[in-house]
Amino acid sequence: MPRPFDESYDDDEYGDGRRGGLVAKQSAGDNAAPLSISEISALLKRTVEDRFGFVRLRGELSGVKRAASGHLYCALKDDKAVIDGVMWRGNAQRLAFRPEDGVEVIATGKLTTYPGRSKYQIVIDSMEIAGEGALLALLEKLRARLAEEGLFAPERKRQLPFLPKVIGVVTSPTGAVIRDILHRLADRFPSHVLVWPVLVQGEGAAAQVANAVRGFSQMPADGPVPRPDLVIVARGGGSIEDLWAFNEEPVVRAVAECSIPVISAVGHETDTTLCDYAADRRAPTPTAAAEIAVPVRAELMATLDELALRKRRCALRPVTLGRERLEARVQRLPKPDAILAAKTQKLDELTDRLRRGLQDRASNAEKRLGSVGRPLALLRHRAQASSERLTRTGLTPRLLTRRWSMARDSLAPVSRVLPQLDPRLPLQRGYALVKTTEGRAVTSRELAAREAALVLEFRDGDLPVTTGSGDSVPPAPKPAPAVAAPRKPATGPERTKPERPRQGDLF
Repeated sequence: MPRPFDESYDDDEYGDGRRGGLVAKQSAGDNAAPLSISEISALLKRTVEDRFGFVRLRGELSGVKRAASGHLYCALKDDKAVIDGVMWRGNAQRLAFRPEDGVEVIATGKLTTYPGRSKYQIVIDSMEIAGEGALLALLEKLRARLAEEGLFAPERKRQLPFLPKVIGVVTSPTGAVIRDILHRLADRFPSHVLVWPVLVQGEGAAAQVANAVRGFSQMPADGPVPRPDLVIVARGGGSIEDLWAFNEEPVVRAVAECSIPVISAVGHETDTTLCDYAADRRAPTPTAAAEIAVPVRAELMATLDELALRKRRCALRPVTLGRERLEARVQRLPKPDAILAAKTQKLDELTDRLRRGLQDRASNAEKRLGSVGRPLALLRHRAQASSERLTRTGLTPRLLTRRWSMARDSLAPVSRVLPQLDPRLPLQRGYALVKTTEGRAVTSRELAAREAALVLEFRDGDLPVTTGSGDSVPPAPKPAPAVAAPRKPATGPERTKPERPRQGDLF
């Protein structure tokens, strides 16, 4: 062991009569060489690391800061001492929570020294919250602060779409969660699913989840990728440390600010995170989130069928009621046979009477025909006799037609003279016809003197006159019957149509 320096002065140390300074003299038997600062620092480092190669320290974090390189620097303290700590980037990225000042943690690592400052520190390999109570206290503190901002208010909750066409899922693409969701959606109602792959625990998980939620919210409605109608944030079960990423403030704010309704399905039914409070709907499990997102297609079809059946029943109900009322009224009506029985009997009687009447009329007609038949037979006999007589005289139909034409030609002058014999024809030439008031023609003076009044008929009307044999005023003459205008006698080759001879006339 090195001995302490001997603080004696050597007056003749320099050999020039001057007094010497303080010089470290070795004691008898001490031949150890002095160590440099670097050497002693290295010895201390090896000694500390060998002795404290694995330690677990519990303390409160203080002075937490993260360097640009990703390393984490902090200090662990209790009520009597402080020790510095460092956590290299690789281990810091795997932390399940964000270290903050005042959080009580349990750090696992090894002690070492830092020669640059002659300090000792702990190199932390892993860090966890010191007990669930402390972690829950931190969680409650953050929850209260976000609740004061209104992020968990019930009036912020939105109604989920009844049947979303596109569903966005924020979860790990390699876990069992996405397979459970897809399987449940396929069973209930196949839908278009967009998966945004993220880390669900560890360093950077909270940032990825928040970015995924904001990415779905900012997707355009008419973009190349369809915009989701519903977003599901899902993760499987785990400890509170495993689920801590969904308690981070960036995730909670992203879920609360999302413009698309969000279902939070983090952990099991007993697990609750701040993401559940901020979401529009909480699902106890990821499978339950799929069940909440879409209805059962078979049940919808059954419901539609039932509604269609009810609609048909409602439409047919008036018809059914009307039919029932009609049948009830029909039953109260008399039977058709009973109504028609009397008419049928009367019809039978009339039919029988008609038959008897027709028989009687036929019998009477037969008798009348028999009585008329005798004159007809006599007429037929006469006609036959006349025909035979004509045959004997040599008259043929052609000869009879010729004689008829000759007789008609001989009567043509008479037909021209007959119109001129009309007594009213001279009225057109200024003559007058003298008549009594009763319309009898007066042809002599003696007959005219007997009448007190006469009527003179002119071409354009009648004129009553008195004869002077009486004072009575002649009555108004009766209107004369219309007189046909005289026919103009035929001249030249024009002839009148001969009158057809009547039956029985031969010439």
